[in-house]
Amino acid sequence: MTDIARGDVDVRISKPVAHRLVKMRSFGIGEKSTSSISIVTGILLIIVWWAVARSGLVAHLFLPTPQEVYTQAIAIYHDGYAGASLWEHLSASLSRIVSAALIACALGIPVGLAMGLNRWAKGLLDTPIEFYWPLPPLSYLPLMIIWLGIGETSKVTLLVLAMFAPICLSAQAGVRALPIERVNAALSLGASRWNLFFDIVLPSALPEILTGIRIALGVGWGTLVAAELIAATRGIGFMIMSASQFLATDVVFVGICIIAICAFAFTLVMRSLETWLVPWKGKS
Repeated sequence: MTDIARGDVDVRISKPVAHRLVKMRSFGIGEKSTSSISIVTGILLIIVWWAVARSGLVAHLFLPTPQEVYTQAIAIYHDGYAGASLWEHLSASLSRIVSAALIACALGIPVGLAMGLNRWAKGLLDTPIEFYWPLPPLSYLPLMIIWLGIGETSKVTLLVLAMFAPICLSAQAGVRALPIERVNAALSLGASRWNLFFDIVLPSALPEILTGIRIALGVGWGTLVAAELIAATRGIGFMIMSASQFLATDVVFVGICIIAICAFAFTLVMRSLETWLVPWKGKS
C-alpha cells in the first residue's frame, strides 16, 4: 500500500527561484550630490580667468590675475580701505541686508498668506505689488532720498522694497498650491480654523516661502550696491563703487568676491533650514 501510494504520487521538490532586484531608473538629477562637479567647475573658471588675464587678450587694467586679487584682499584685510577696516565695511553691509530681510519676512509672509486665503486681500494688494515689483531699485532710488533722506533708513527701505515682493508672492503661491482635498479631509476630521492654518496651510506653503526668501536674498545682495550709493561711507557696495572711480579693478574684484562668498553662505543657511523645516520637499 505504501509502495502504491509512493508510485501514484509524484513528489517534485523545486529549487528556490532566485529573484533579481531591478533598480528603478532615476529621473532628473537624482539623489547624488553635485558638490564635486561644482568644485571642479569653480577650479576651471579660476584657471580660465588666470589664462585670459596672463595671455594679454584683455588689458591688465581691466582684468587682474587671481593672484593679484588675492594679494589685494590680504592688503585690505590688514590695512582697510577708504578709511575703514574690512570688517567695518562687511558689518555695515551685513547689518543692512539682515535687518532688511527680517523686516521683509515679517511683512511679506503674513501679507502673502492673507492674499492666498482672502480674495479681498488679494484684490487690494495684488495691483500695487505687481506694479512696483518689475521696477529696478535704481528707478525709485531718488524717491528714497527725497522722502527719507540719506541716512540708514533710506538704504534699508530700498532693500526691504526689493525683497518684499518675492517673499510675498511666494507665500501666496504656496497657499494657492495647497490641494483642496487636504483641506476637506482636515475639516471632515473636525479641524478648527486655527488648526487648519497652522497644521495644513502653513506647512504646505513653507517650502514656497523658503524658496521666496532665497530669491529675495539674491535680489537684496544685487540691490545692496545701489543702496550704498546713497551717501554711504561704509559697506562692500561703497567699497566697490569707490574703487571703480579710481579704476582699482583689483579692489572691485575683491568686493565682488566678498559679496559672492556672503551670498553663498546665506544660501547654505537657507538650504539647511529647508532640510530641517521641510524634509519632505521634493520627495512626494
